[in-house]
Amino acid sequence: MRNTRFLCAMFCTLVLASEFAAAQSTYPARPVRILIGSPASSTADSLARPLAQRLSELYGVQFIVDNRPGATGLIANEHVVKSTPDGYTLLLVPGSQITTVPHVNKRLPYDTLRDFTPIMQTNAFGYVLVTHPSVPAKSVKELLAIARSKPGMLTFASSGTGSGFHLAGELFQSMGKVQMLHVPYKGSPPAILDVLGGRVDMMFLALGLVHSHVKKGTMRLIAVTGAGRAPRAPKVPTIAEAGIPGYEASGWHGVMGPAGLPAEVVTRLNSGLRKVMATQEMRDLWATQGMKVVTNSPQEFAARMKQDYDKYGKLIKTAGINPQ
Repeated sequence: MRNTRFLCAMFCTLVLASEFAAAQSTYPARPVRILIGSPASSTADSLARPLAQRLSELYGVQFIVDNRPGATGLIANEHVVKSTPDGYTLLLVPGSQITTVPHVNKRLPYDTLRDFTPIMQTNAFGYVLVTHPSVPAKSVKELLAIARSKPGMLTFASSGTGSGFHLAGELFQSMGKVQMLHVPYKGSPPAILDVLGGRVDMMFLALGLVHSHVKKGTMRLIAVTGAGRAPRAPKVPTIAEAGIPGYEASGWHGVMGPAGLPAEVVTRLNSGLRKVMATQEMRDLWATQGMKVVTNSPQEFAARMKQDYDKYGKLIKTAGINPQ
């Protein structure tokens, strides 16, 4: 009798294991949600939607963008962390939410290096520094002069405390030896609206979000934050060139899942993302956002996350940004 029960248990275990393996090999077999922690028309949203559409076409199942804005990505990120690690709940996340937010939010309910499964980095990009036209500065040096003459009077918006855009402003203050007032928002769109309305003086953000406003003259493009000039604005100097030697701030986005995502699912998603991102259509789309395509392995992506986590942790401490 004992042998019969043992054999029966073994048979059931093998059947379940076989079914689980078959489910993974046919992944995805039902709709997949891609969460983003920012609202519609944000940078992440403008990237996630065409990416989801192409993945839907590639796999023959629907990939759905699920916007869950607020708390600098915490709402979307925590939902993914707590989801079943089966590949049907994913996250498209800006690097800052993984590498900088943990250093400024001491109540974060997850560990960004432990509680996610890296799948692939999708891009890399520098930011731009824009001002409202009423700000009497047309260069970095002129902006620094105003900030030094009126400490704390200039205001800069960001998509949230600890975001890459916030950190770019903090680095500007630290390296430029100036004092400005940070005004955080729940995402880029409301921050842009207040800069356009002149209620906030300036902002650091992705070029794709403000290119049309710059062309219309409703925002003034002062400089770019990357190590080199932006292809879409080759005549605009870097901040390092224009007044703060050594200054450089950049960002990236990546696709992740909850911890414990099966290796076969990770490999299949990484392969699919590589195919989609390799198309000229996606490269051109990313270029219009001032970004370059990055397609790396899950291991390379994990290494990039750790490198930036350590780098920005040191920077935040040096800049005196206190965890809240």
